[in-house]
Amino acid sequence: MKTMLYSTICVICVICGFTSCSDDDNFGDPAKDWAGTTTLFTPTDAQGFNTYYMPSVGRVGDPMPFYDRQVGDFKVLYLQEFDNNMSHRFHPIWGVSTKDGANYESLGEILPYGTNDYQQDAALGTGCAYEKDGTYYIYYTGHNGNCKNREVVMRATSSDFKTWTKDELWTLNGPDYGYSGNDFRDPQIFVADDNLYHMVIATYPVNGGDPCFAEFKSSDMKNWEHVGRFKMIWDRMLECPDIFKMGDYWYLVYSESFKASWSRKVKYMMAKSYDELKACFNDGPKWPADGHEGVLDSRAFYAGKTASNGTDRYIWGWCPFRSGADIHEKNISVGAGDGNEPNWSGVLVCHKIIQHSDGTLTLGAVPAMVSKYNQTVNATVMASNGYNNGALSGDDAYVLYNRLGSCNHISFTVKTSNNWDKFGVSFVRSTDLDYYYTMVVNPEDENHRKVNFEQEGYRIVKAIEDGKEVEKKVYGKGFIEGIDGYWFERPADNTYNIDIYTDNSVLTLYINDVCAYTQRIYGIQKNCWSINNYGGSVTVSDVKVSQQ
Repeated sequence: MKTMLYSTICVICVICGFTSCSDDDNFGDPAKDWAGTTTLFTPTDAQGFNTYYMPSVGRVGDPMPFYDRQVGDFKVLYLQEFDNNMSHRFHPIWGVSTKDGANYESLGEILPYGTNDYQQDAALGTGCAYEKDGTYYIYYTGHNGNCKNREVVMRATSSDFKTWTKDELWTLNGPDYGYSGNDFRDPQIFVADDNLYHMVIATYPVNGGDPCFAEFKSSDMKNWEHVGRFKMIWDRMLECPDIFKMGDYWYLVYSESFKASWSRKVKYMMAKSYDELKACFNDGPKWPADGHEGVLDSRAFYAGKTASNGTDRYIWGWCPFRSGADIHEKNISVGAGDGNEPNWSGVLVCHKIIQHSDGTLTLGAVPAMVSKYNQTVNATVMASNGYNNGALSGDDAYVLYNRLGSCNHISFTVKTSNNWDKFGVSFVRSTDLDYYYTMVVNPEDENHRKVNFEQEGYRIVKAIEDGKEVEKKVYGKGFIEGIDGYWFERPADNTYNIDIYTDNSVLTLYINDVCAYTQRIYGIQKNCWSINNYGGSVTVSDVKVSQQ
């Protein structure tokens, strides 16, 4: 089957999917001086994002990036999610191209799902793309509960990345090699130490037991030989595997799907050789020596996979949309949910992989984002408590800054006075009595920190007690467990260099190149924000805000 790359809906995406982050200071009301106010505003996300990426219709599912050497750009394929998916046919593979991880061009639909409910690839699942000798390959999951095997590995080829031919006569079927026919998915291809192409597939043994990776190898990208299996972590399914070599180390990046929600994050393993990497889960996991078991981001970044242009390596994942969030009186969803599992799919987010001298990995901002957020704006103090010329002292000390735009780069430095001081940064904050949302840099012990997400503030509500109407304070929920971060070491000099990038309701906070924390907070844009202290004292300096 052949399909043309560009379609009518693709043209619509190109026209409508990318909106400017320039802001109207009047917010639709030219008679009001919004810039001088601190009351709550109720914005909504623009139809398209400007730094991160979301299609104008639907959302981004599991990304499948690779570097196209023929053209010199990254192609990021992804599973296109719609609100009105059919019962069996869903998740066509769409794509974007980018040279720098901060500017995207829509490629529209790359590979369609099947034409009827009984084809093996009626629904498409995660896979990978690769180029060899001028031929492009997409290996992907064919998913259909109507078929003998619910999941198999399939492929399509193209000579120009525009017109694709599905290979209807070729599949990898799990039961043929001793694996499950229900879970046999997420193929990923790479070149191993033997200079052959290797493919790993997430699956289970055919007769049950703990999940594992099935491994195949090939010399020509066409004919594949089964070479064995290797373990996952106990009973946890590791989705979207990505294996690569960077410098002197081999890495396995994976998304851990587990019934305990705290474990559902993007993580990595590392080793000095590919064989050692495969043995990382033998006799218990051999975690990287990074102090946080290989966790790379918060639970608002999932299905992360990487690609390299030979100089830099980037990782793409999706930040979920949220439902079940607190609904503000003015009908805007500003929260991060009620602590339950985040929804599947959302906005495409990119980070740069940072490799440290000991081989451990962290995530940092994409360099192109710095140059993209290049319009400096004033950071004006609008209100404060316990604030004096950069110093924040005492309980509930804060400094409130003026309204943000739709796309913002916020940077500042915090110096704590001791090893236990606690501080945070809040969004959707106002001088109204209302809830707001804070990323708290919390001391887990004297030498470790973790970014916690909290709903702070309170509302005044009316209630009936003893037959009389009374007013009561209803406080925010505090810690919201559904968006947990990970431990990192306290900086030896107690100095935290903070960079925060926001695009509509999606943001990532970076600290000292050792912590990345992605989050979804509805209502960031065009509202005030604050830096807070919780007892003790901290010093805030070099506060800067820039926009696009």
